[in-house]
Order: sequence, then C-alpha cells, then structure tokens
Amino acid sequence: MGPPILVVATRNRGKSAEIREFLADFSIEIKDLNDFGPLPEVAEDGATFEENAYKKASFIAKILGLPALADDSGLEVECLGGRPGIHSARYAGPKASDSENNAKLLQELSGQTNRKARFCCVLSLAVPTGPALTYEATCDGVILEGPRGNNGFGYDPIFLYPPRNKTFAEMSRDEKAQVSHRGKALREFRDEFEKVLIWLGKRQEEERLLRGDYMCD
Repeated sequence: MGPPILVVATRNRGKSAEIREFLADFSIEIKDLNDFGPLPEVAEDGATFEENAYKKASFIAKILGLPALADDSGLEVECLGGRPGIHSARYAGPKASDSENNAKLLQELSGQTNRKARFCCVLSLAVPTGPALTYEATCDGVILEGPRGNNGFGYDPIFLYPPRNKTFAEMSRDEKAQVSHRGKALREFRDEFEKVLIWLGKRQEEERLLRGDYMCD
C-alpha cells in the first residue's frame, strides 16, 4: 500500500508545485486536477473566503473519493469596505485580466489617502464524507498609485508590503512566500501536518466502515 493521496483542487501547476515543496518531507502523494479527466466546475458562490474554499475542497473530495485541499484568496481594501474581497479574481468582469482588475481598483482609489489593504487566504482540507480542516492567514499592506515589478500575478504589482518596501511583484517567489498570506497559511498547514495525517487516517477508517469494507468474524 502506497502513501496516502492528497488532491490539490487546482489546475494551476505552479500552485500544486508550491504545495509539493511545502510537504516534501512527508510521506504523501500530491496530485492536482490535471491528473484526472474532465471534471465539472464548482460554483464559487459563497459569501466568504472560507465558504468558497470549503465548497471547492468538498466538491472535489466527493467527486474523486480522495482528500482534497483548496484555497480561496483575495484582496480587501479598507476604504472600499473590504472590496474586492471574494470577487477579487473577477472584479472588472467575469473574464477580466489581472491588468483590468488592477486598473479598476486604482480608478476606485483615485484621490483616496487611506490606501490600507490586506490579502487574505483560507485553506480548506476536506474528505469525501464532509468534515474539513481550515487554515487562514492575512498580510497587511498598502495599494500604490501604479504598478511596480514584473513577478507574481493578480494584484501583486500594486500591493506594497511596507516592512520590505517592495510590492509582491518585486519579490522573488521565495521572498514572497516568507511574508504572503498564502505562505503563512501553508506554513501553518505544514507545521501541523503530522496531526493532519492522523486526522486523515481516522476519517479514512470511518469511510471504510461506512462502506462495509470490514467483514465480521
């Protein structure tokens, strides 16, 4: 019997590679959605990052019959009442590009002196029967008046991290992972992963009992 399998609920190979790096010291096989055939899309219509992360993780876990890890992340701007929030990826429209989302946000902040913002990330690890573990983290910063840097994605070019006086787009991937919302959440997940494996083992035992995999003597 091989190591347990964990499915990262994404087709973004960079994201799944990042998680493989974080969990490299543990006996677990990491797969992502590219390792499976066509799958239906889950409706990300939750009211919070936590709801959307759980919806994705639970949906994939039930379809594939395997533990699934999903994240939902976004940017909250203080003077906009937390917008774009859960709509961060599609702020300028359903198929908006990163540059279009950035442009809309900068336009809304034109003339604003309070440009405080924070990135939020929620990780949800779900099993096919429904239970899940949740990890969340934030990173505080400031929205600039224009983009800086060529790395990263999303709002990275306009999000300044004051302690290093750099935008996320001016940082290397390793440097960003040390301070970012997703990096913090993943480190917490990794630091508890021995306990996570025990939790997964218990959930899988429960699933086998529910399926009647064990024969009575």
